[in-house]
Amino acid sequence: MARSTIKRAGRRERLAARKAKGATAAPYALRRIGKASLVDENSIAIIERNADRILDEIGMDFRGDPATLDLFRKHGARVDGERVRLDPGWCRDKIRTAPPVFVQHARNPSRSIQIGGDAQVYAPSFGPPFVHDMENGRRYATIEDFRNITKLHHQLGAVNHSGGVVVEPVDIPVPVRHLHMAHAHLALNDKPFMGAVTAPERARDTIEMCRIAMGRDFVDRNCVLYSVVNTNAPLVMDKTMLLALKEYARAGQCTVVSPFVLGGAMSPVSVAASLSQVLAEVMASVALIQLIRPGAPAAFGTFFSPISLKTGAPTFGTPEGTQFQMCAKTLADRLGLPFHSVGGLTASKVPDAQAGYESQSQLMGAAMAGVNFIIHATGCLEGLLTAGYEKIVMDADRCSAMQRFVQGVDFSEAAQAMDAFFEVEPGGHFLGARHTQDNFETAFWMGQMSDNGTYEQWHAEGALWQHERASARVRQLLEEYEAPAMDAGIREALEDFVARRSREIGGGNA
Repeated sequence: MARSTIKRAGRRERLAARKAKGATAAPYALRRIGKASLVDENSIAIIERNADRILDEIGMDFRGDPATLDLFRKHGARVDGERVRLDPGWCRDKIRTAPPVFVQHARNPSRSIQIGGDAQVYAPSFGPPFVHDMENGRRYATIEDFRNITKLHHQLGAVNHSGGVVVEPVDIPVPVRHLHMAHAHLALNDKPFMGAVTAPERARDTIEMCRIAMGRDFVDRNCVLYSVVNTNAPLVMDKTMLLALKEYARAGQCTVVSPFVLGGAMSPVSVAASLSQVLAEVMASVALIQLIRPGAPAAFGTFFSPISLKTGAPTFGTPEGTQFQMCAKTLADRLGLPFHSVGGLTASKVPDAQAGYESQSQLMGAAMAGVNFIIHATGCLEGLLTAGYEKIVMDADRCSAMQRFVQGVDFSEAAQAMDAFFEVEPGGHFLGARHTQDNFETAFWMGQMSDNGTYEQWHAEGALWQHERASARVRQLLEEYEAPAMDAGIREALEDFVARRSREIGGGNA
Protein backbone atom coordinates (compact mmCIF):
# COMPACT_ATOMS: atom_id res chain seq x y z
CA MET A 1 0.00 0.00 0.00
CA ALA A 2 1.31 3.46 -0.86
CA ARG A 3 2.53 5.66 1.99
CA SER A 4 -0.06 8.36 1.16
CA THR A 5 -2.87 5.79 1.31
CA ILE A 6 -1.66 4.57 4.70
CA LYS A 7 -1.47 8.15 5.94
CA ARG A 8 -5.03 8.90 4.79
CA ALA A 9 -6.32 5.71 6.38
CA GLY A 10 -4.61 6.58 9.64
CA ARG A 11 -6.11 10.04 9.55
CA ARG A 12 -9.59 8.61 8.97
CA GLU A 13 -9.16 6.23 11.89
CA ARG A 14 -8.01 9.05 14.20
CA LEU A 15 -10.91 11.22 13.09
CA ALA A 16 -13.41 8.42 13.65
CA ALA A 17 -11.99 7.71 17.11
CA ARG A 18 -12.13 11.39 18.05
CA LYS A 19 -15.72 11.71 16.86
CA ALA A 20 -16.73 8.57 18.74
CA LYS A 21 -15.11 9.88 21.91
CA GLY A 22 -16.79 13.25 21.51
CA ALA A 23 -20.16 11.65 20.90
CA THR A 24 -20.02 9.80 24.21
CA ALA A 25 -18.59 12.69 26.23
CA ALA A 26 -20.82 13.90 29.07
CA PRO A 27 -22.54 17.19 28.17
CA TYR A 28 -21.52 18.65 31.55
CA ALA A 29 -19.63 17.62 34.69
CA LEU A 30 -21.36 16.33 37.81
CA ARG A 31 -19.30 17.07 40.87
CA ARG A 32 -19.08 14.44 43.58
CA ILE A 33 -16.83 16.35 45.95
CA GLY A 34 -17.62 19.01 48.53
CA LYS A 35 -17.47 22.73 47.89
CA ALA A 36 -14.86 25.03 49.40
CA SER A 37 -16.29 28.12 51.11
CA LEU A 38 -14.43 30.81 53.01
CA VAL A 39 -17.35 32.26 54.97
CA ASP A 40 -18.85 31.14 58.24
CA GLU A 41 -22.36 31.87 59.50
CA ASN A 42 -21.31 35.09 61.20
CA SER A 43 -19.61 36.40 58.06
CA ILE A 44 -22.63 35.49 55.92
CA ALA A 45 -24.90 37.39 58.31
CA ILE A 46 -22.68 40.47 58.02
CA ILE A 47 -22.68 40.41 54.21
CA GLU A 48 -26.43 39.83 53.94
CA ARG A 49 -27.25 42.51 56.52
CA ASN A 50 -25.07 45.04 54.70
CA ALA A 51 -26.62 44.16 51.33
CA ASP A 52 -30.10 44.69 52.78
CA ARG A 53 -29.03 48.02 54.21
CA ILE A 54 -27.61 49.13 50.85
CA LEU A 55 -30.91 48.38 49.08
CA ASP A 56 -33.03 49.85 51.88
CA GLU A 57 -31.15 53.08 52.60
CA ILE A 58 -29.26 53.77 49.35
CA GLY A 59 -31.16 51.82 46.71
CA MET A 60 -30.34 50.92 43.12
CA ASP A 61 -31.00 52.83 39.90
CA PHE A 62 -32.98 51.16 37.10
CA ARG A 63 -32.56 53.59 34.23
CA GLY A 64 -34.42 54.43 31.07
CA ASP A 65 -37.63 52.41 31.46
CA PRO A 66 -40.60 53.90 33.36
CA ALA A 67 -42.52 50.61 33.02
CA THR A 68 -39.94 48.86 35.19
CA LEU A 69 -40.26 51.53 37.85
CA ASP A 70 -44.05 51.16 37.77
CA LEU A 71 -43.68 47.38 38.20
CA PHE A 72 -41.46 47.83 41.24
CA ARG A 73 -43.87 50.40 42.70
CA LYS A 74 -46.84 48.11 42.15
CA HIS A 75 -45.16 45.39 44.23
CA GLY A 76 -44.31 47.60 47.19
CA ALA A 77 -40.89 49.06 46.34
CA ARG A 78 -40.14 52.69 47.18
CA VAL A 79 -39.40 54.51 43.93
CA ASP A 80 -37.93 58.00 43.76
CA GLY A 81 -37.11 59.04 40.21
CA GLU A 82 -35.10 56.11 38.85
CA ARG A 83 -33.91 55.07 42.31
CA VAL A 84 -35.55 51.94 43.72
CA ARG A 85 -35.33 51.20 47.45
CA LEU A 86 -36.32 47.82 48.82
CA ASP A 87 -37.20 46.71 52.34
CA PRO A 88 -35.01 44.03 53.96
CA GLY A 89 -36.28 40.58 52.95
CA TRP A 90 -38.35 41.92 50.01
CA CYS A 91 -35.94 40.58 47.36
CA ARG A 92 -35.54 37.17 48.95
CA ASP A 93 -39.30 36.77 49.05
CA LYS A 94 -39.58 37.46 45.31
CA ILE A 95 -36.56 35.34 44.35
CA ARG A 96 -38.14 32.20 45.82
CA THR A 97 -40.00 31.54 42.55
CA ALA A 98 -36.73 31.23 40.56
CA PRO A 99 -35.80 27.57 39.91
CA PRO A 100 -32.65 26.37 41.71
CA VAL A 101 -31.95 23.90 38.89
CA PHE A 102 -33.02 23.96 35.25
CA VAL A 103 -32.02 22.62 31.84
CA GLN A 104 -30.71 24.70 28.97
CA HIS A 105 -31.71 22.74 25.90
CA ALA A 106 -29.32 22.46 22.98
CA ARG A 107 -30.27 22.02 19.33
CA ASN A 108 -28.80 18.53 19.74
CA PRO A 109 -30.69 17.07 22.74
CA SER A 110 -27.67 15.00 23.78
CA ARG A 111 -25.77 18.27 24.34
CA SER A 112 -28.35 19.83 26.68
CA ILE A 113 -26.94 20.94 30.02
CA GLN A 114 -28.09 21.22 33.61
CA ILE A 115 -27.64 24.60 35.25
CA GLY A 116 -27.42 24.45 39.04
CA GLY A 117 -27.30 21.68 41.60
CA ASP A 118 -24.13 19.59 41.34
CA ALA A 119 -23.65 20.36 37.64
CA GLN A 120 -20.60 22.23 36.41
CA VAL A 121 -20.48 23.70 32.89
CA TYR A 122 -17.31 25.00 31.20
CA ALA A 123 -17.82 27.72 28.59
CA PRO A 124 -15.66 29.90 26.29
CA SER A 125 -14.45 33.43 26.90
CA PHE A 126 -16.80 36.26 26.00
CA GLY A 127 -16.28 39.56 24.26
CA PRO A 128 -12.65 39.93 23.06
CA PRO A 129 -12.24 42.31 20.09
CA PHE A 130 -8.85 40.78 19.20
CA VAL A 131 -7.59 37.30 18.37
CA HIS A 132 -4.07 35.92 18.60
CA ASP A 133 -2.34 32.96 17.06
CA MET A 134 1.31 32.04 16.82
CA GLU A 135 1.44 32.48 13.04
CA ASN A 136 -0.27 35.85 12.65
CA GLY A 137 0.03 37.46 16.07
CA ARG A 138 -2.58 39.81 17.52
CA ARG A 139 -5.19 41.35 15.23
CA TYR A 140 -8.81 42.46 15.17
CA ALA A 141 -11.24 39.55 15.07
CA THR A 142 -13.39 38.83 12.01
CA ILE A 143 -16.46 36.71 11.36
CA GLU A 144 -14.09 34.04 10.04
CA ASP A 145 -12.38 33.99 13.45
CA PHE A 146 -15.76 33.78 15.15
CA ARG A 147 -16.72 30.80 13.00
CA ASN A 148 -13.35 29.09 13.46
CA ILE A 149 -13.52 29.42 17.24
CA THR A 150 -17.09 28.11 17.23
CA LYS A 151 -15.89 25.12 15.20
CA LEU A 152 -13.10 24.48 17.71
CA HIS A 153 -15.47 24.52 20.67
CA HIS A 154 -17.83 22.15 18.86
CA GLN A 155 -15.06 19.55 18.78
CA LEU A 156 -13.56 20.06 22.24
CA GLY A 157 -15.35 17.63 24.52
CA ALA A 158 -14.31 19.39 27.73
CA VAL A 159 -16.08 22.58 26.61
CA ASN A 160 -19.78 22.14 27.33
CA HIS A 161 -21.13 25.31 25.75
CA SER A 162 -20.74 27.23 22.51
CA GLY A 163 -20.64 30.54 24.39
CA GLY A 164 -21.80 33.91 23.18
CA VAL A 165 -19.58 36.65 21.78
CA VAL A 166 -16.55 34.37 21.60
CA VAL A 167 -14.91 37.27 19.74
CA GLU A 168 -16.28 40.54 18.35
CA PRO A 169 -16.34 40.14 14.53
CA VAL A 170 -15.44 43.74 13.75
CA ASP A 171 -15.85 43.27 9.98
CA ILE A 172 -19.63 42.92 10.50
CA PRO A 173 -21.63 46.11 11.22
CA VAL A 174 -22.78 46.28 14.83
CA PRO A 175 -26.55 46.46 14.06
CA VAL A 176 -26.51 43.04 12.34
CA ARG A 177 -23.56 41.42 14.09
CA HIS A 178 -25.78 39.46 16.47
CA LEU A 179 -27.53 37.75 13.54
CA HIS A 180 -24.32 36.28 12.15
CA MET A 181 -23.07 35.24 15.59
CA ALA A 182 -26.31 33.44 16.45
CA HIS A 183 -26.31 31.80 13.03
CA ALA A 184 -22.78 30.49 13.61
CA HIS A 185 -23.71 29.06 17.00
CA LEU A 186 -26.75 27.29 15.57
CA ALA A 187 -25.22 26.03 12.32
CA LEU A 188 -21.60 25.27 13.26
CA ASN A 189 -22.03 23.96 16.81
CA ASP A 190 -24.88 21.97 18.33
CA LYS A 191 -24.12 22.79 21.97
CA PRO A 192 -26.16 25.41 23.90
CA PHE A 193 -25.27 29.08 23.41
CA MET A 194 -25.87 32.60 24.73
CA GLY A 195 -28.18 35.28 23.44
CA ALA A 196 -27.46 38.89 22.47
CA VAL A 197 -27.99 41.53 25.17
CA THR A 198 -26.86 44.74 23.44
CA ALA A 199 -30.41 45.81 22.46
CA PRO A 200 -33.92 44.44 23.05
CA GLU A 201 -34.51 43.87 19.33
CA ARG A 202 -31.30 41.82 19.17
CA ALA A 203 -32.56 39.68 22.04
CA ARG A 204 -35.84 39.19 20.16
CA ASP A 205 -33.97 38.21 16.99
CA THR A 206 -31.97 35.61 18.90
CA ILE A 207 -35.11 34.11 20.42
CA GLU A 208 -36.75 33.99 17.00
CA MET A 209 -33.76 32.22 15.45
CA CYS A 210 -33.99 29.58 18.17
CA ARG A 211 -37.67 29.17 17.37
CA ILE A 212 -36.76 28.53 13.75
CA ALA A 213 -34.05 26.02 14.68
CA MET A 214 -35.83 24.21 17.53
CA GLY A 215 -39.55 24.85 17.08
CA ARG A 216 -41.69 27.72 18.35
CA ASP A 217 -43.68 25.65 20.82
CA PHE A 218 -40.55 24.02 22.22
CA VAL A 219 -38.76 27.34 22.75
CA ASP A 220 -41.83 28.91 24.32
CA ARG A 221 -42.00 26.05 26.84
CA ASN A 222 -38.28 25.49 27.53
CA CYS A 223 -35.07 27.36 28.28
CA VAL A 224 -32.83 27.35 25.19
CA LEU A 225 -30.87 30.58 25.78
CA TYR A 226 -28.55 31.59 28.60
CA SER A 227 -27.80 35.30 28.47
CA VAL A 228 -25.66 37.51 30.69
CA VAL A 229 -26.58 41.05 31.68
CA ASN A 230 -24.08 43.15 33.61
CA THR A 231 -25.03 45.76 36.14
CA ASN A 232 -23.18 49.03 35.79
CA ALA A 233 -21.55 48.94 39.20
CA PRO A 234 -22.00 50.49 41.60
CA LEU A 235 -25.75 49.99 41.90
CA VAL A 236 -27.02 50.79 38.40
CA MET A 237 -28.88 48.75 35.80
CA ASP A 238 -28.67 50.76 32.60
CA LYS A 239 -31.32 50.91 29.89
CA THR A 240 -29.57 48.56 27.44
CA MET A 241 -29.13 45.74 29.92
CA LEU A 242 -32.53 46.34 31.51
CA LEU A 243 -34.47 46.04 28.26
CA ALA A 244 -32.59 42.89 27.22
CA LEU A 245 -33.27 41.38 30.64
CA LYS A 246 -36.99 42.04 30.17
CA GLU A 247 -37.07 40.38 26.74
CA TYR A 248 -35.49 37.16 27.99
CA ALA A 249 -37.53 37.10 31.19
CA ARG A 250 -40.81 37.51 29.29
CA ALA A 251 -39.78 34.68 26.95
CA GLY A 252 -38.94 32.35 29.85
CA GLN A 253 -35.26 32.25 28.92
CA CYS A 254 -32.42 32.35 31.44
CA THR A 255 -30.97 35.70 32.41
CA VAL A 256 -27.74 35.76 34.41
CA VAL A 257 -27.30 38.92 36.47
CA SER A 258 -23.54 39.38 36.70
CA PRO A 259 -22.25 42.63 38.22
CA PHE A 260 -19.03 43.60 36.44
CA VAL A 261 -16.84 44.84 39.25
CA LEU A 262 -13.25 46.04 39.22
CA GLY A 263 -12.43 46.04 42.90
CA GLY A 264 -11.14 49.40 44.08
CA ALA A 265 -12.79 51.30 41.20
CA MET A 266 -16.35 49.97 40.96
CA SER A 267 -16.51 48.66 44.53
CA PRO A 268 -14.59 49.40 47.73
CA VAL A 269 -11.08 47.99 48.17
CA SER A 270 -12.07 44.94 50.19
CA VAL A 271 -13.60 41.56 49.40
CA ALA A 272 -16.18 41.89 52.20
CA ALA A 273 -17.56 45.22 50.96
CA SER A 274 -17.57 44.07 47.33
CA LEU A 275 -19.56 40.97 48.28
CA SER A 276 -22.27 43.08 49.94
CA GLN A 277 -22.51 45.36 46.91
CA VAL A 278 -22.70 42.50 44.43
CA LEU A 279 -25.27 40.65 46.51
CA ALA A 280 -27.44 43.78 46.60
CA GLU A 281 -27.25 44.27 42.83
CA VAL A 282 -28.04 40.63 42.08
CA MET A 283 -30.94 40.40 44.51
CA ALA A 284 -32.67 43.52 43.17
CA SER A 285 -32.22 42.44 39.53
CA VAL A 286 -33.27 38.79 39.96
CA ALA A 287 -36.28 39.95 41.97
CA LEU A 288 -37.25 42.06 38.93
CA ILE A 289 -37.00 38.99 36.68
CA GLN A 290 -39.44 37.19 38.95
CA LEU A 291 -41.83 40.16 38.93
CA ILE A 292 -41.83 40.01 35.12
CA ARG A 293 -42.38 36.25 34.91
CA PRO A 294 -42.46 34.20 38.12
CA GLY A 295 -40.50 31.00 37.63
CA ALA A 296 -38.32 32.34 34.83
CA PRO A 297 -34.81 30.86 35.14
CA ALA A 298 -32.13 33.17 36.48
CA ALA A 299 -28.62 32.88 37.86
CA PHE A 300 -26.38 34.75 40.31
CA GLY A 301 -23.35 35.89 38.33
CA THR A 302 -20.09 37.57 39.26
CA PHE A 303 -17.14 39.09 37.51
CA PHE A 304 -14.81 40.47 40.15
CA SER A 305 -11.26 41.51 39.38
CA PRO A 306 -9.15 43.62 41.73
CA ILE A 307 -7.31 46.51 40.10
CA SER A 308 -3.67 47.27 40.62
CA LEU A 309 -3.62 50.25 42.95
CA LYS A 310 -0.32 51.23 41.34
CA THR A 311 -1.44 51.28 37.70
CA GLY A 312 -5.25 51.02 37.74
CA ALA A 313 -5.14 47.95 35.51
CA PRO A 314 -7.22 44.83 36.27
CA THR A 315 -5.34 41.89 37.76
CA PHE A 316 -6.06 38.19 37.33
CA GLY A 317 -5.22 34.99 39.15
CA THR A 318 -5.06 36.88 42.45
CA PRO A 319 -5.92 35.42 45.87
CA GLU A 320 -8.66 38.03 46.30
CA GLY A 321 -10.37 37.06 43.05
CA THR A 322 -10.57 33.44 44.13
CA GLN A 323 -11.63 34.38 47.67
CA PHE A 324 -14.46 36.49 46.28
CA GLN A 325 -15.65 33.65 44.06
CA MET A 326 -15.71 31.11 46.87
CA CYS A 327 -17.66 33.44 49.15
CA ALA A 328 -20.14 34.48 46.47
CA LYS A 329 -21.01 30.84 45.71
CA THR A 330 -22.20 30.45 49.30
CA LEU A 331 -24.39 33.54 48.94
CA ALA A 332 -25.92 32.14 45.73
CA ASP A 333 -26.67 28.83 47.44
CA ARG A 334 -28.50 30.65 50.23
CA LEU A 335 -30.67 32.41 47.65
CA GLY A 336 -31.36 29.10 45.90
CA LEU A 337 -29.87 30.34 42.60
CA PRO A 338 -27.38 28.68 40.25
CA PHE A 339 -23.99 30.39 40.37
CA HIS A 340 -22.15 31.76 37.32
CA SER A 341 -18.58 33.01 37.54
CA VAL A 342 -15.24 33.21 35.78
CA GLY A 343 -12.62 30.63 34.87
CA GLY A 344 -9.28 30.86 33.07
CA LEU A 345 -8.54 34.59 33.19
CA THR A 346 -5.08 35.99 32.57
CA ALA A 347 -3.45 39.34 31.85
CA SER A 348 -0.75 37.67 29.74
CA LYS A 349 -0.59 38.71 26.10
CA VAL A 350 0.54 35.32 24.78
CA PRO A 351 0.03 31.68 25.84
CA ASP A 352 3.07 31.59 28.11
CA ALA A 353 3.78 30.51 31.69
CA GLN A 354 2.02 33.56 33.13
CA ALA A 355 -1.08 32.69 31.12
CA GLY A 356 -0.90 29.14 32.42
CA TYR A 357 -0.55 29.79 36.12
CA GLU A 358 -2.99 32.72 36.27
CA SER A 359 -5.66 30.83 34.31
CA GLN A 360 -5.20 27.61 36.25
CA SER A 361 -5.39 29.46 39.57
CA GLN A 362 -8.74 31.02 38.68
CA LEU A 363 -10.07 27.83 37.08
CA MET A 364 -9.12 25.72 40.10
CA GLY A 365 -10.80 28.22 42.39
CA ALA A 366 -14.00 28.00 40.32
CA ALA A 367 -13.92 24.21 40.36
CA MET A 368 -13.31 24.07 44.12
CA ALA A 369 -16.02 26.64 44.86
CA GLY A 370 -18.59 24.64 42.91
CA VAL A 371 -19.35 27.29 40.30
CA ASN A 372 -22.21 25.95 38.18
CA PHE A 373 -21.39 27.83 34.99
CA ILE A 374 -17.74 28.73 34.43
CA ILE A 375 -17.47 31.39 31.75
CA HIS A 376 -14.11 32.47 30.28
CA ALA A 377 -12.86 28.92 30.78
CA THR A 378 -11.06 28.87 27.43
CA GLY A 379 -9.14 31.33 25.32
CA CYS A 380 -8.59 34.37 27.54
CA LEU A 381 -5.54 36.53 26.90
CA GLU A 382 -4.80 40.16 27.77
CA GLY A 383 -7.56 40.41 30.37
CA LEU A 384 -10.29 39.38 27.88
CA LEU A 385 -9.18 41.84 25.20
CA THR A 386 -7.88 38.90 23.15
CA ALA A 387 -8.96 35.33 22.42
CA GLY A 388 -6.03 33.03 21.72
CA TYR A 389 -6.42 30.13 19.31
CA GLU A 390 -3.68 28.11 20.99
CA LYS A 391 -4.90 29.19 24.41
CA ILE A 392 -8.33 27.70 23.64
CA VAL A 393 -7.02 24.16 23.18
CA MET A 394 -4.56 24.52 26.07
CA ASP A 395 -7.34 25.69 28.38
CA ALA A 396 -9.67 22.93 27.20
CA ASP A 397 -7.10 20.45 28.47
CA ARG A 398 -7.24 22.06 31.91
CA CYS A 399 -11.05 22.02 31.82
CA SER A 400 -10.86 18.29 31.18
CA ALA A 401 -8.57 17.88 34.19
CA MET A 402 -10.90 19.91 36.43
CA GLN A 403 -13.88 17.84 35.32
CA ARG A 404 -12.03 14.69 36.28
CA PHE A 405 -11.03 16.26 39.61
CA VAL A 406 -14.56 17.20 40.68
CA GLN A 407 -15.80 13.67 39.98
CA GLY A 408 -13.97 12.64 43.13
CA VAL A 409 -12.25 9.37 43.98
CA ASP A 410 -13.81 6.07 42.92
CA PHE A 411 -14.16 3.70 45.88
CA SER A 412 -16.21 1.07 44.10
CA GLU A 413 -15.38 -2.64 44.46
CA ALA A 414 -13.70 -2.58 41.05
CA ALA A 415 -11.54 0.41 42.05
CA GLN A 416 -10.44 -1.35 45.25
CA ALA A 417 -8.69 -3.90 42.99
CA MET A 418 -8.27 -6.58 45.61
CA ASP A 419 -7.87 -9.26 42.94
CA ALA A 420 -4.80 -7.44 41.67
CA PHE A 421 -3.09 -7.76 45.06
CA PHE A 422 -3.57 -11.52 44.97
CA GLU A 423 -2.42 -11.73 41.35
CA VAL A 424 0.86 -9.81 41.80
CA GLU A 425 3.49 -11.24 44.10
CA PRO A 426 5.22 -8.96 46.64
CA GLY A 427 8.06 -7.18 44.88
CA GLY A 428 6.36 -7.56 41.48
CA HIS A 429 4.61 -4.91 39.38
CA PHE A 430 1.05 -4.28 38.30
CA LEU A 431 1.66 -3.35 34.65
CA GLY A 432 0.57 -6.78 33.41
CA ALA A 433 -2.17 -7.33 35.97
CA ARG A 434 -5.68 -8.01 34.70
CA HIS A 435 -7.00 -4.97 36.55
CA THR A 436 -4.46 -2.73 34.80
CA GLN A 437 -5.24 -4.23 31.40
CA ASP A 438 -8.97 -3.72 31.92
CA ASN A 439 -8.64 -0.09 33.03
CA PHE A 440 -5.48 1.35 31.46
CA GLU A 441 -7.35 3.63 29.04
CA THR A 442 -9.39 5.38 31.73
CA ALA A 443 -7.54 4.80 35.01
CA PHE A 444 -5.63 8.09 35.04
CA TRP A 445 -6.44 11.37 33.35
CA MET A 446 -4.26 11.98 30.32
CA GLY A 447 -4.11 15.42 28.76
CA GLN A 448 -3.70 16.03 25.05
CA MET A 449 -1.49 19.10 25.33
CA SER A 450 1.15 18.04 27.87
CA ASP A 451 4.28 16.17 26.81
CA ASN A 452 5.11 13.38 29.26
CA GLY A 453 7.73 11.56 27.21
CA THR A 454 11.48 11.53 27.65
CA TYR A 455 13.69 14.41 26.61
CA GLU A 456 15.12 12.26 23.80
CA GLN A 457 11.66 11.44 22.46
CA TRP A 458 10.55 15.08 22.71
CA HIS A 459 13.70 16.21 20.88
CA ALA A 460 13.29 13.60 18.16
CA GLU A 461 9.71 14.75 17.54
CA GLY A 462 10.80 18.33 16.90
CA ALA A 463 11.43 19.74 20.41
CA LEU A 464 8.11 21.57 20.28
CA TRP A 465 7.04 23.91 23.08
CA GLN A 466 3.46 23.60 24.23
CA HIS A 467 2.20 26.60 22.26
CA GLU A 468 3.71 25.05 19.13
CA ARG A 469 1.92 21.76 19.77
CA ALA A 470 -1.26 23.74 20.43
CA SER A 471 -0.89 25.58 17.12
CA ALA A 472 -0.65 22.26 15.29
CA ARG A 473 -3.70 20.93 17.13
CA VAL A 474 -5.74 24.00 16.16
CA ARG A 475 -4.85 23.49 12.51
CA GLN A 476 -5.76 19.80 12.75
CA LEU A 477 -9.13 20.46 14.39
CA LEU A 478 -10.09 23.05 11.78
CA GLU A 479 -8.97 20.79 8.96
CA GLU A 480 -10.99 17.85 10.27
CA TYR A 481 -14.09 19.83 11.28
CA GLU A 482 -17.45 18.65 10.01
CA ALA A 483 -20.60 20.64 10.69
CA PRO A 484 -23.26 19.01 12.88
CA ALA A 485 -26.36 17.77 11.10
CA MET A 486 -29.15 20.25 10.43
CA ASP A 487 -32.36 19.84 8.46
CA ALA A 488 -32.01 21.55 5.08
CA GLY A 489 -35.30 23.39 5.54
CA ILE A 490 -34.22 24.76 8.92
CA ARG A 491 -30.86 25.82 7.52
CA GLU A 492 -32.56 27.67 4.68
CA ALA A 493 -35.06 29.32 7.03
CA LEU A 494 -32.25 30.58 9.28
CA GLU A 495 -30.34 31.98 6.31
CA ASP A 496 -33.51 33.67 5.04
CA PHE A 497 -34.14 35.20 8.46
CA VAL A 498 -30.61 36.60 8.68
CA ALA A 499 -30.89 38.03 5.15
CA ARG A 500 -34.33 39.56 5.77
CA ARG A 501 -33.44 41.12 9.11
CA SER A 502 -30.19 42.45 7.65
CA ARG A 503 -32.16 44.20 4.89
CA GLU A 504 -34.62 45.60 7.43
CA ILE A 505 -31.87 46.85 9.69
CA GLY A 506 -29.72 48.03 6.80
CA GLY A 507 -26.50 46.33 7.85
CA GLY A 508 -25.68 44.10 4.89
CA ASN A 509 -24.62 40.45 4.81
CA ALA A 510 -21.49 38.41 5.52
